[in-house]
Amino acid sequence: MDKKTNRCLGGILLVSGTAIGAGMLALPIATSFGGFIPSTIIFVVCWILMLTTSFFFLEVNLAIRGESNLVSMAGKTLGMWGKVVSWGFYLMLLYSLLVAYIAGCAPFFQKIFSTTFHVVFPKWFVPFILPSLFGGFVYLGTKGVDAINRVFMTGLIGSYILLVSFCPSFIESSRLLHFDFSASFWAVPIVITSFGYHIIIPTLVTYMNHDAKKLRLTLLIGSLIPLIIYLLWQWIVLGSVPFPDLIESWKQGHPATIPLALTTSVKWIGIGAQLFAFFAIITSFLGVSLSLSDFLSDGLRMKKTRKGRLFAVCLTFIPPILFIFTYDKSFYIALEYAGIFVAVLLGIIPSLMILKLHKHCKGHSFFCTKKGKILVYIVISLCIAIIVMNVLQKLGFLDYLIFPYLYPAFSCSS
Repeated sequence: MDKKTNRCLGGILLVSGTAIGAGMLALPIATSFGGFIPSTIIFVVCWILMLTTSFFFLEVNLAIRGESNLVSMAGKTLGMWGKVVSWGFYLMLLYSLLVAYIAGCAPFFQKIFSTTFHVVFPKWFVPFILPSLFGGFVYLGTKGVDAINRVFMTGLIGSYILLVSFCPSFIESSRLLHFDFSASFWAVPIVITSFGYHIIIPTLVTYMNHDAKKLRLTLLIGSLIPLIIYLLWQWIVLGSVPFPDLIESWKQGHPATIPLALTTSVKWIGIGAQLFAFFAIITSFLGVSLSLSDFLSDGLRMKKTRKGRLFAVCLTFIPPILFIFTYDKSFYIALEYAGIFVAVLLGIIPSLMILKLHKHCKGHSFFCTKKGKILVYIVISLCIAIIVMNVLQKLGFLDYLIFPYLYPAFSCSS
């Protein structure tokens, strides 16, 4: 395998690993209200939307000379306001994701060390385990993360194959027939967050030597892999787990792996589900950590020395750990408004940048044409709709969509 092909493969795995994260554990639970077919439609639409904005992002990044991150790109195209907004939303998104990953992995590490080594760590120590184990790879940069990410992506794929091999025998087609398209909108903010791989693009552009053709192919294949995995995961969980059990998991705040393991009562499925959840969080954690570290290094103009890289890694992990110590339910708090951050930062901002970049062009780009501009405005409109939906959801105005499923007895008596 030549060097370019090897880097392309590494880039595809980085995109896939960054996209497949903790949100996947909540997806079958959140989408269960609408059913398999409505959720499939929403997944495909969100994938197309985020793939389109990733191409916007890539084109702007390639058009700006030198190594550029999202903030510098926004500053050069949109001015100071774009730079400030991007700074704020970028930090909020990446730090919130790291909080979710570190907090979400805590139970896994506790269980592994207690059952395997019979060691029970104090609660205050657990949040340090994940950064301590993988911070060194983030310190080494893209090559270090690429190397370890391939190992965990192999584990992710292996555990996924294990689930796909054992679970279909438990699938009942009648469970896949539930259809409530309006209730499925409840899951849109979580689905859109599950395709938030754009943060790795500036790092990939440098890693793949600004090869536009290879980069577009990397984004296409790298995002298509999570889509396929998500849809198969939906098919397995929604087809295997009875609907009442999924609703109860939503009430209890449990990930999809718990009701799946309990329903099948097969040891290998329980182990595979736990490993799958663990690898999904780790691969996304690596991509987000690398992106945030590079972002802080470029944004604060740190030198690429040992001290500079070490300082960037410390700034990457210390704030999330402090947040976890401050709030007990940090995992849920961190993910609560992720849909808004993604829609603004990875949807609206790239769309505005591409409009500004091609404002005075003379027909040399698709975005100079009427069709190109219409496409950009459609993307902006969809992102605004997602933001409004997320806000209404958090304010409780969309509770009526899922209320009959959460409290069927009350709904019937009313």
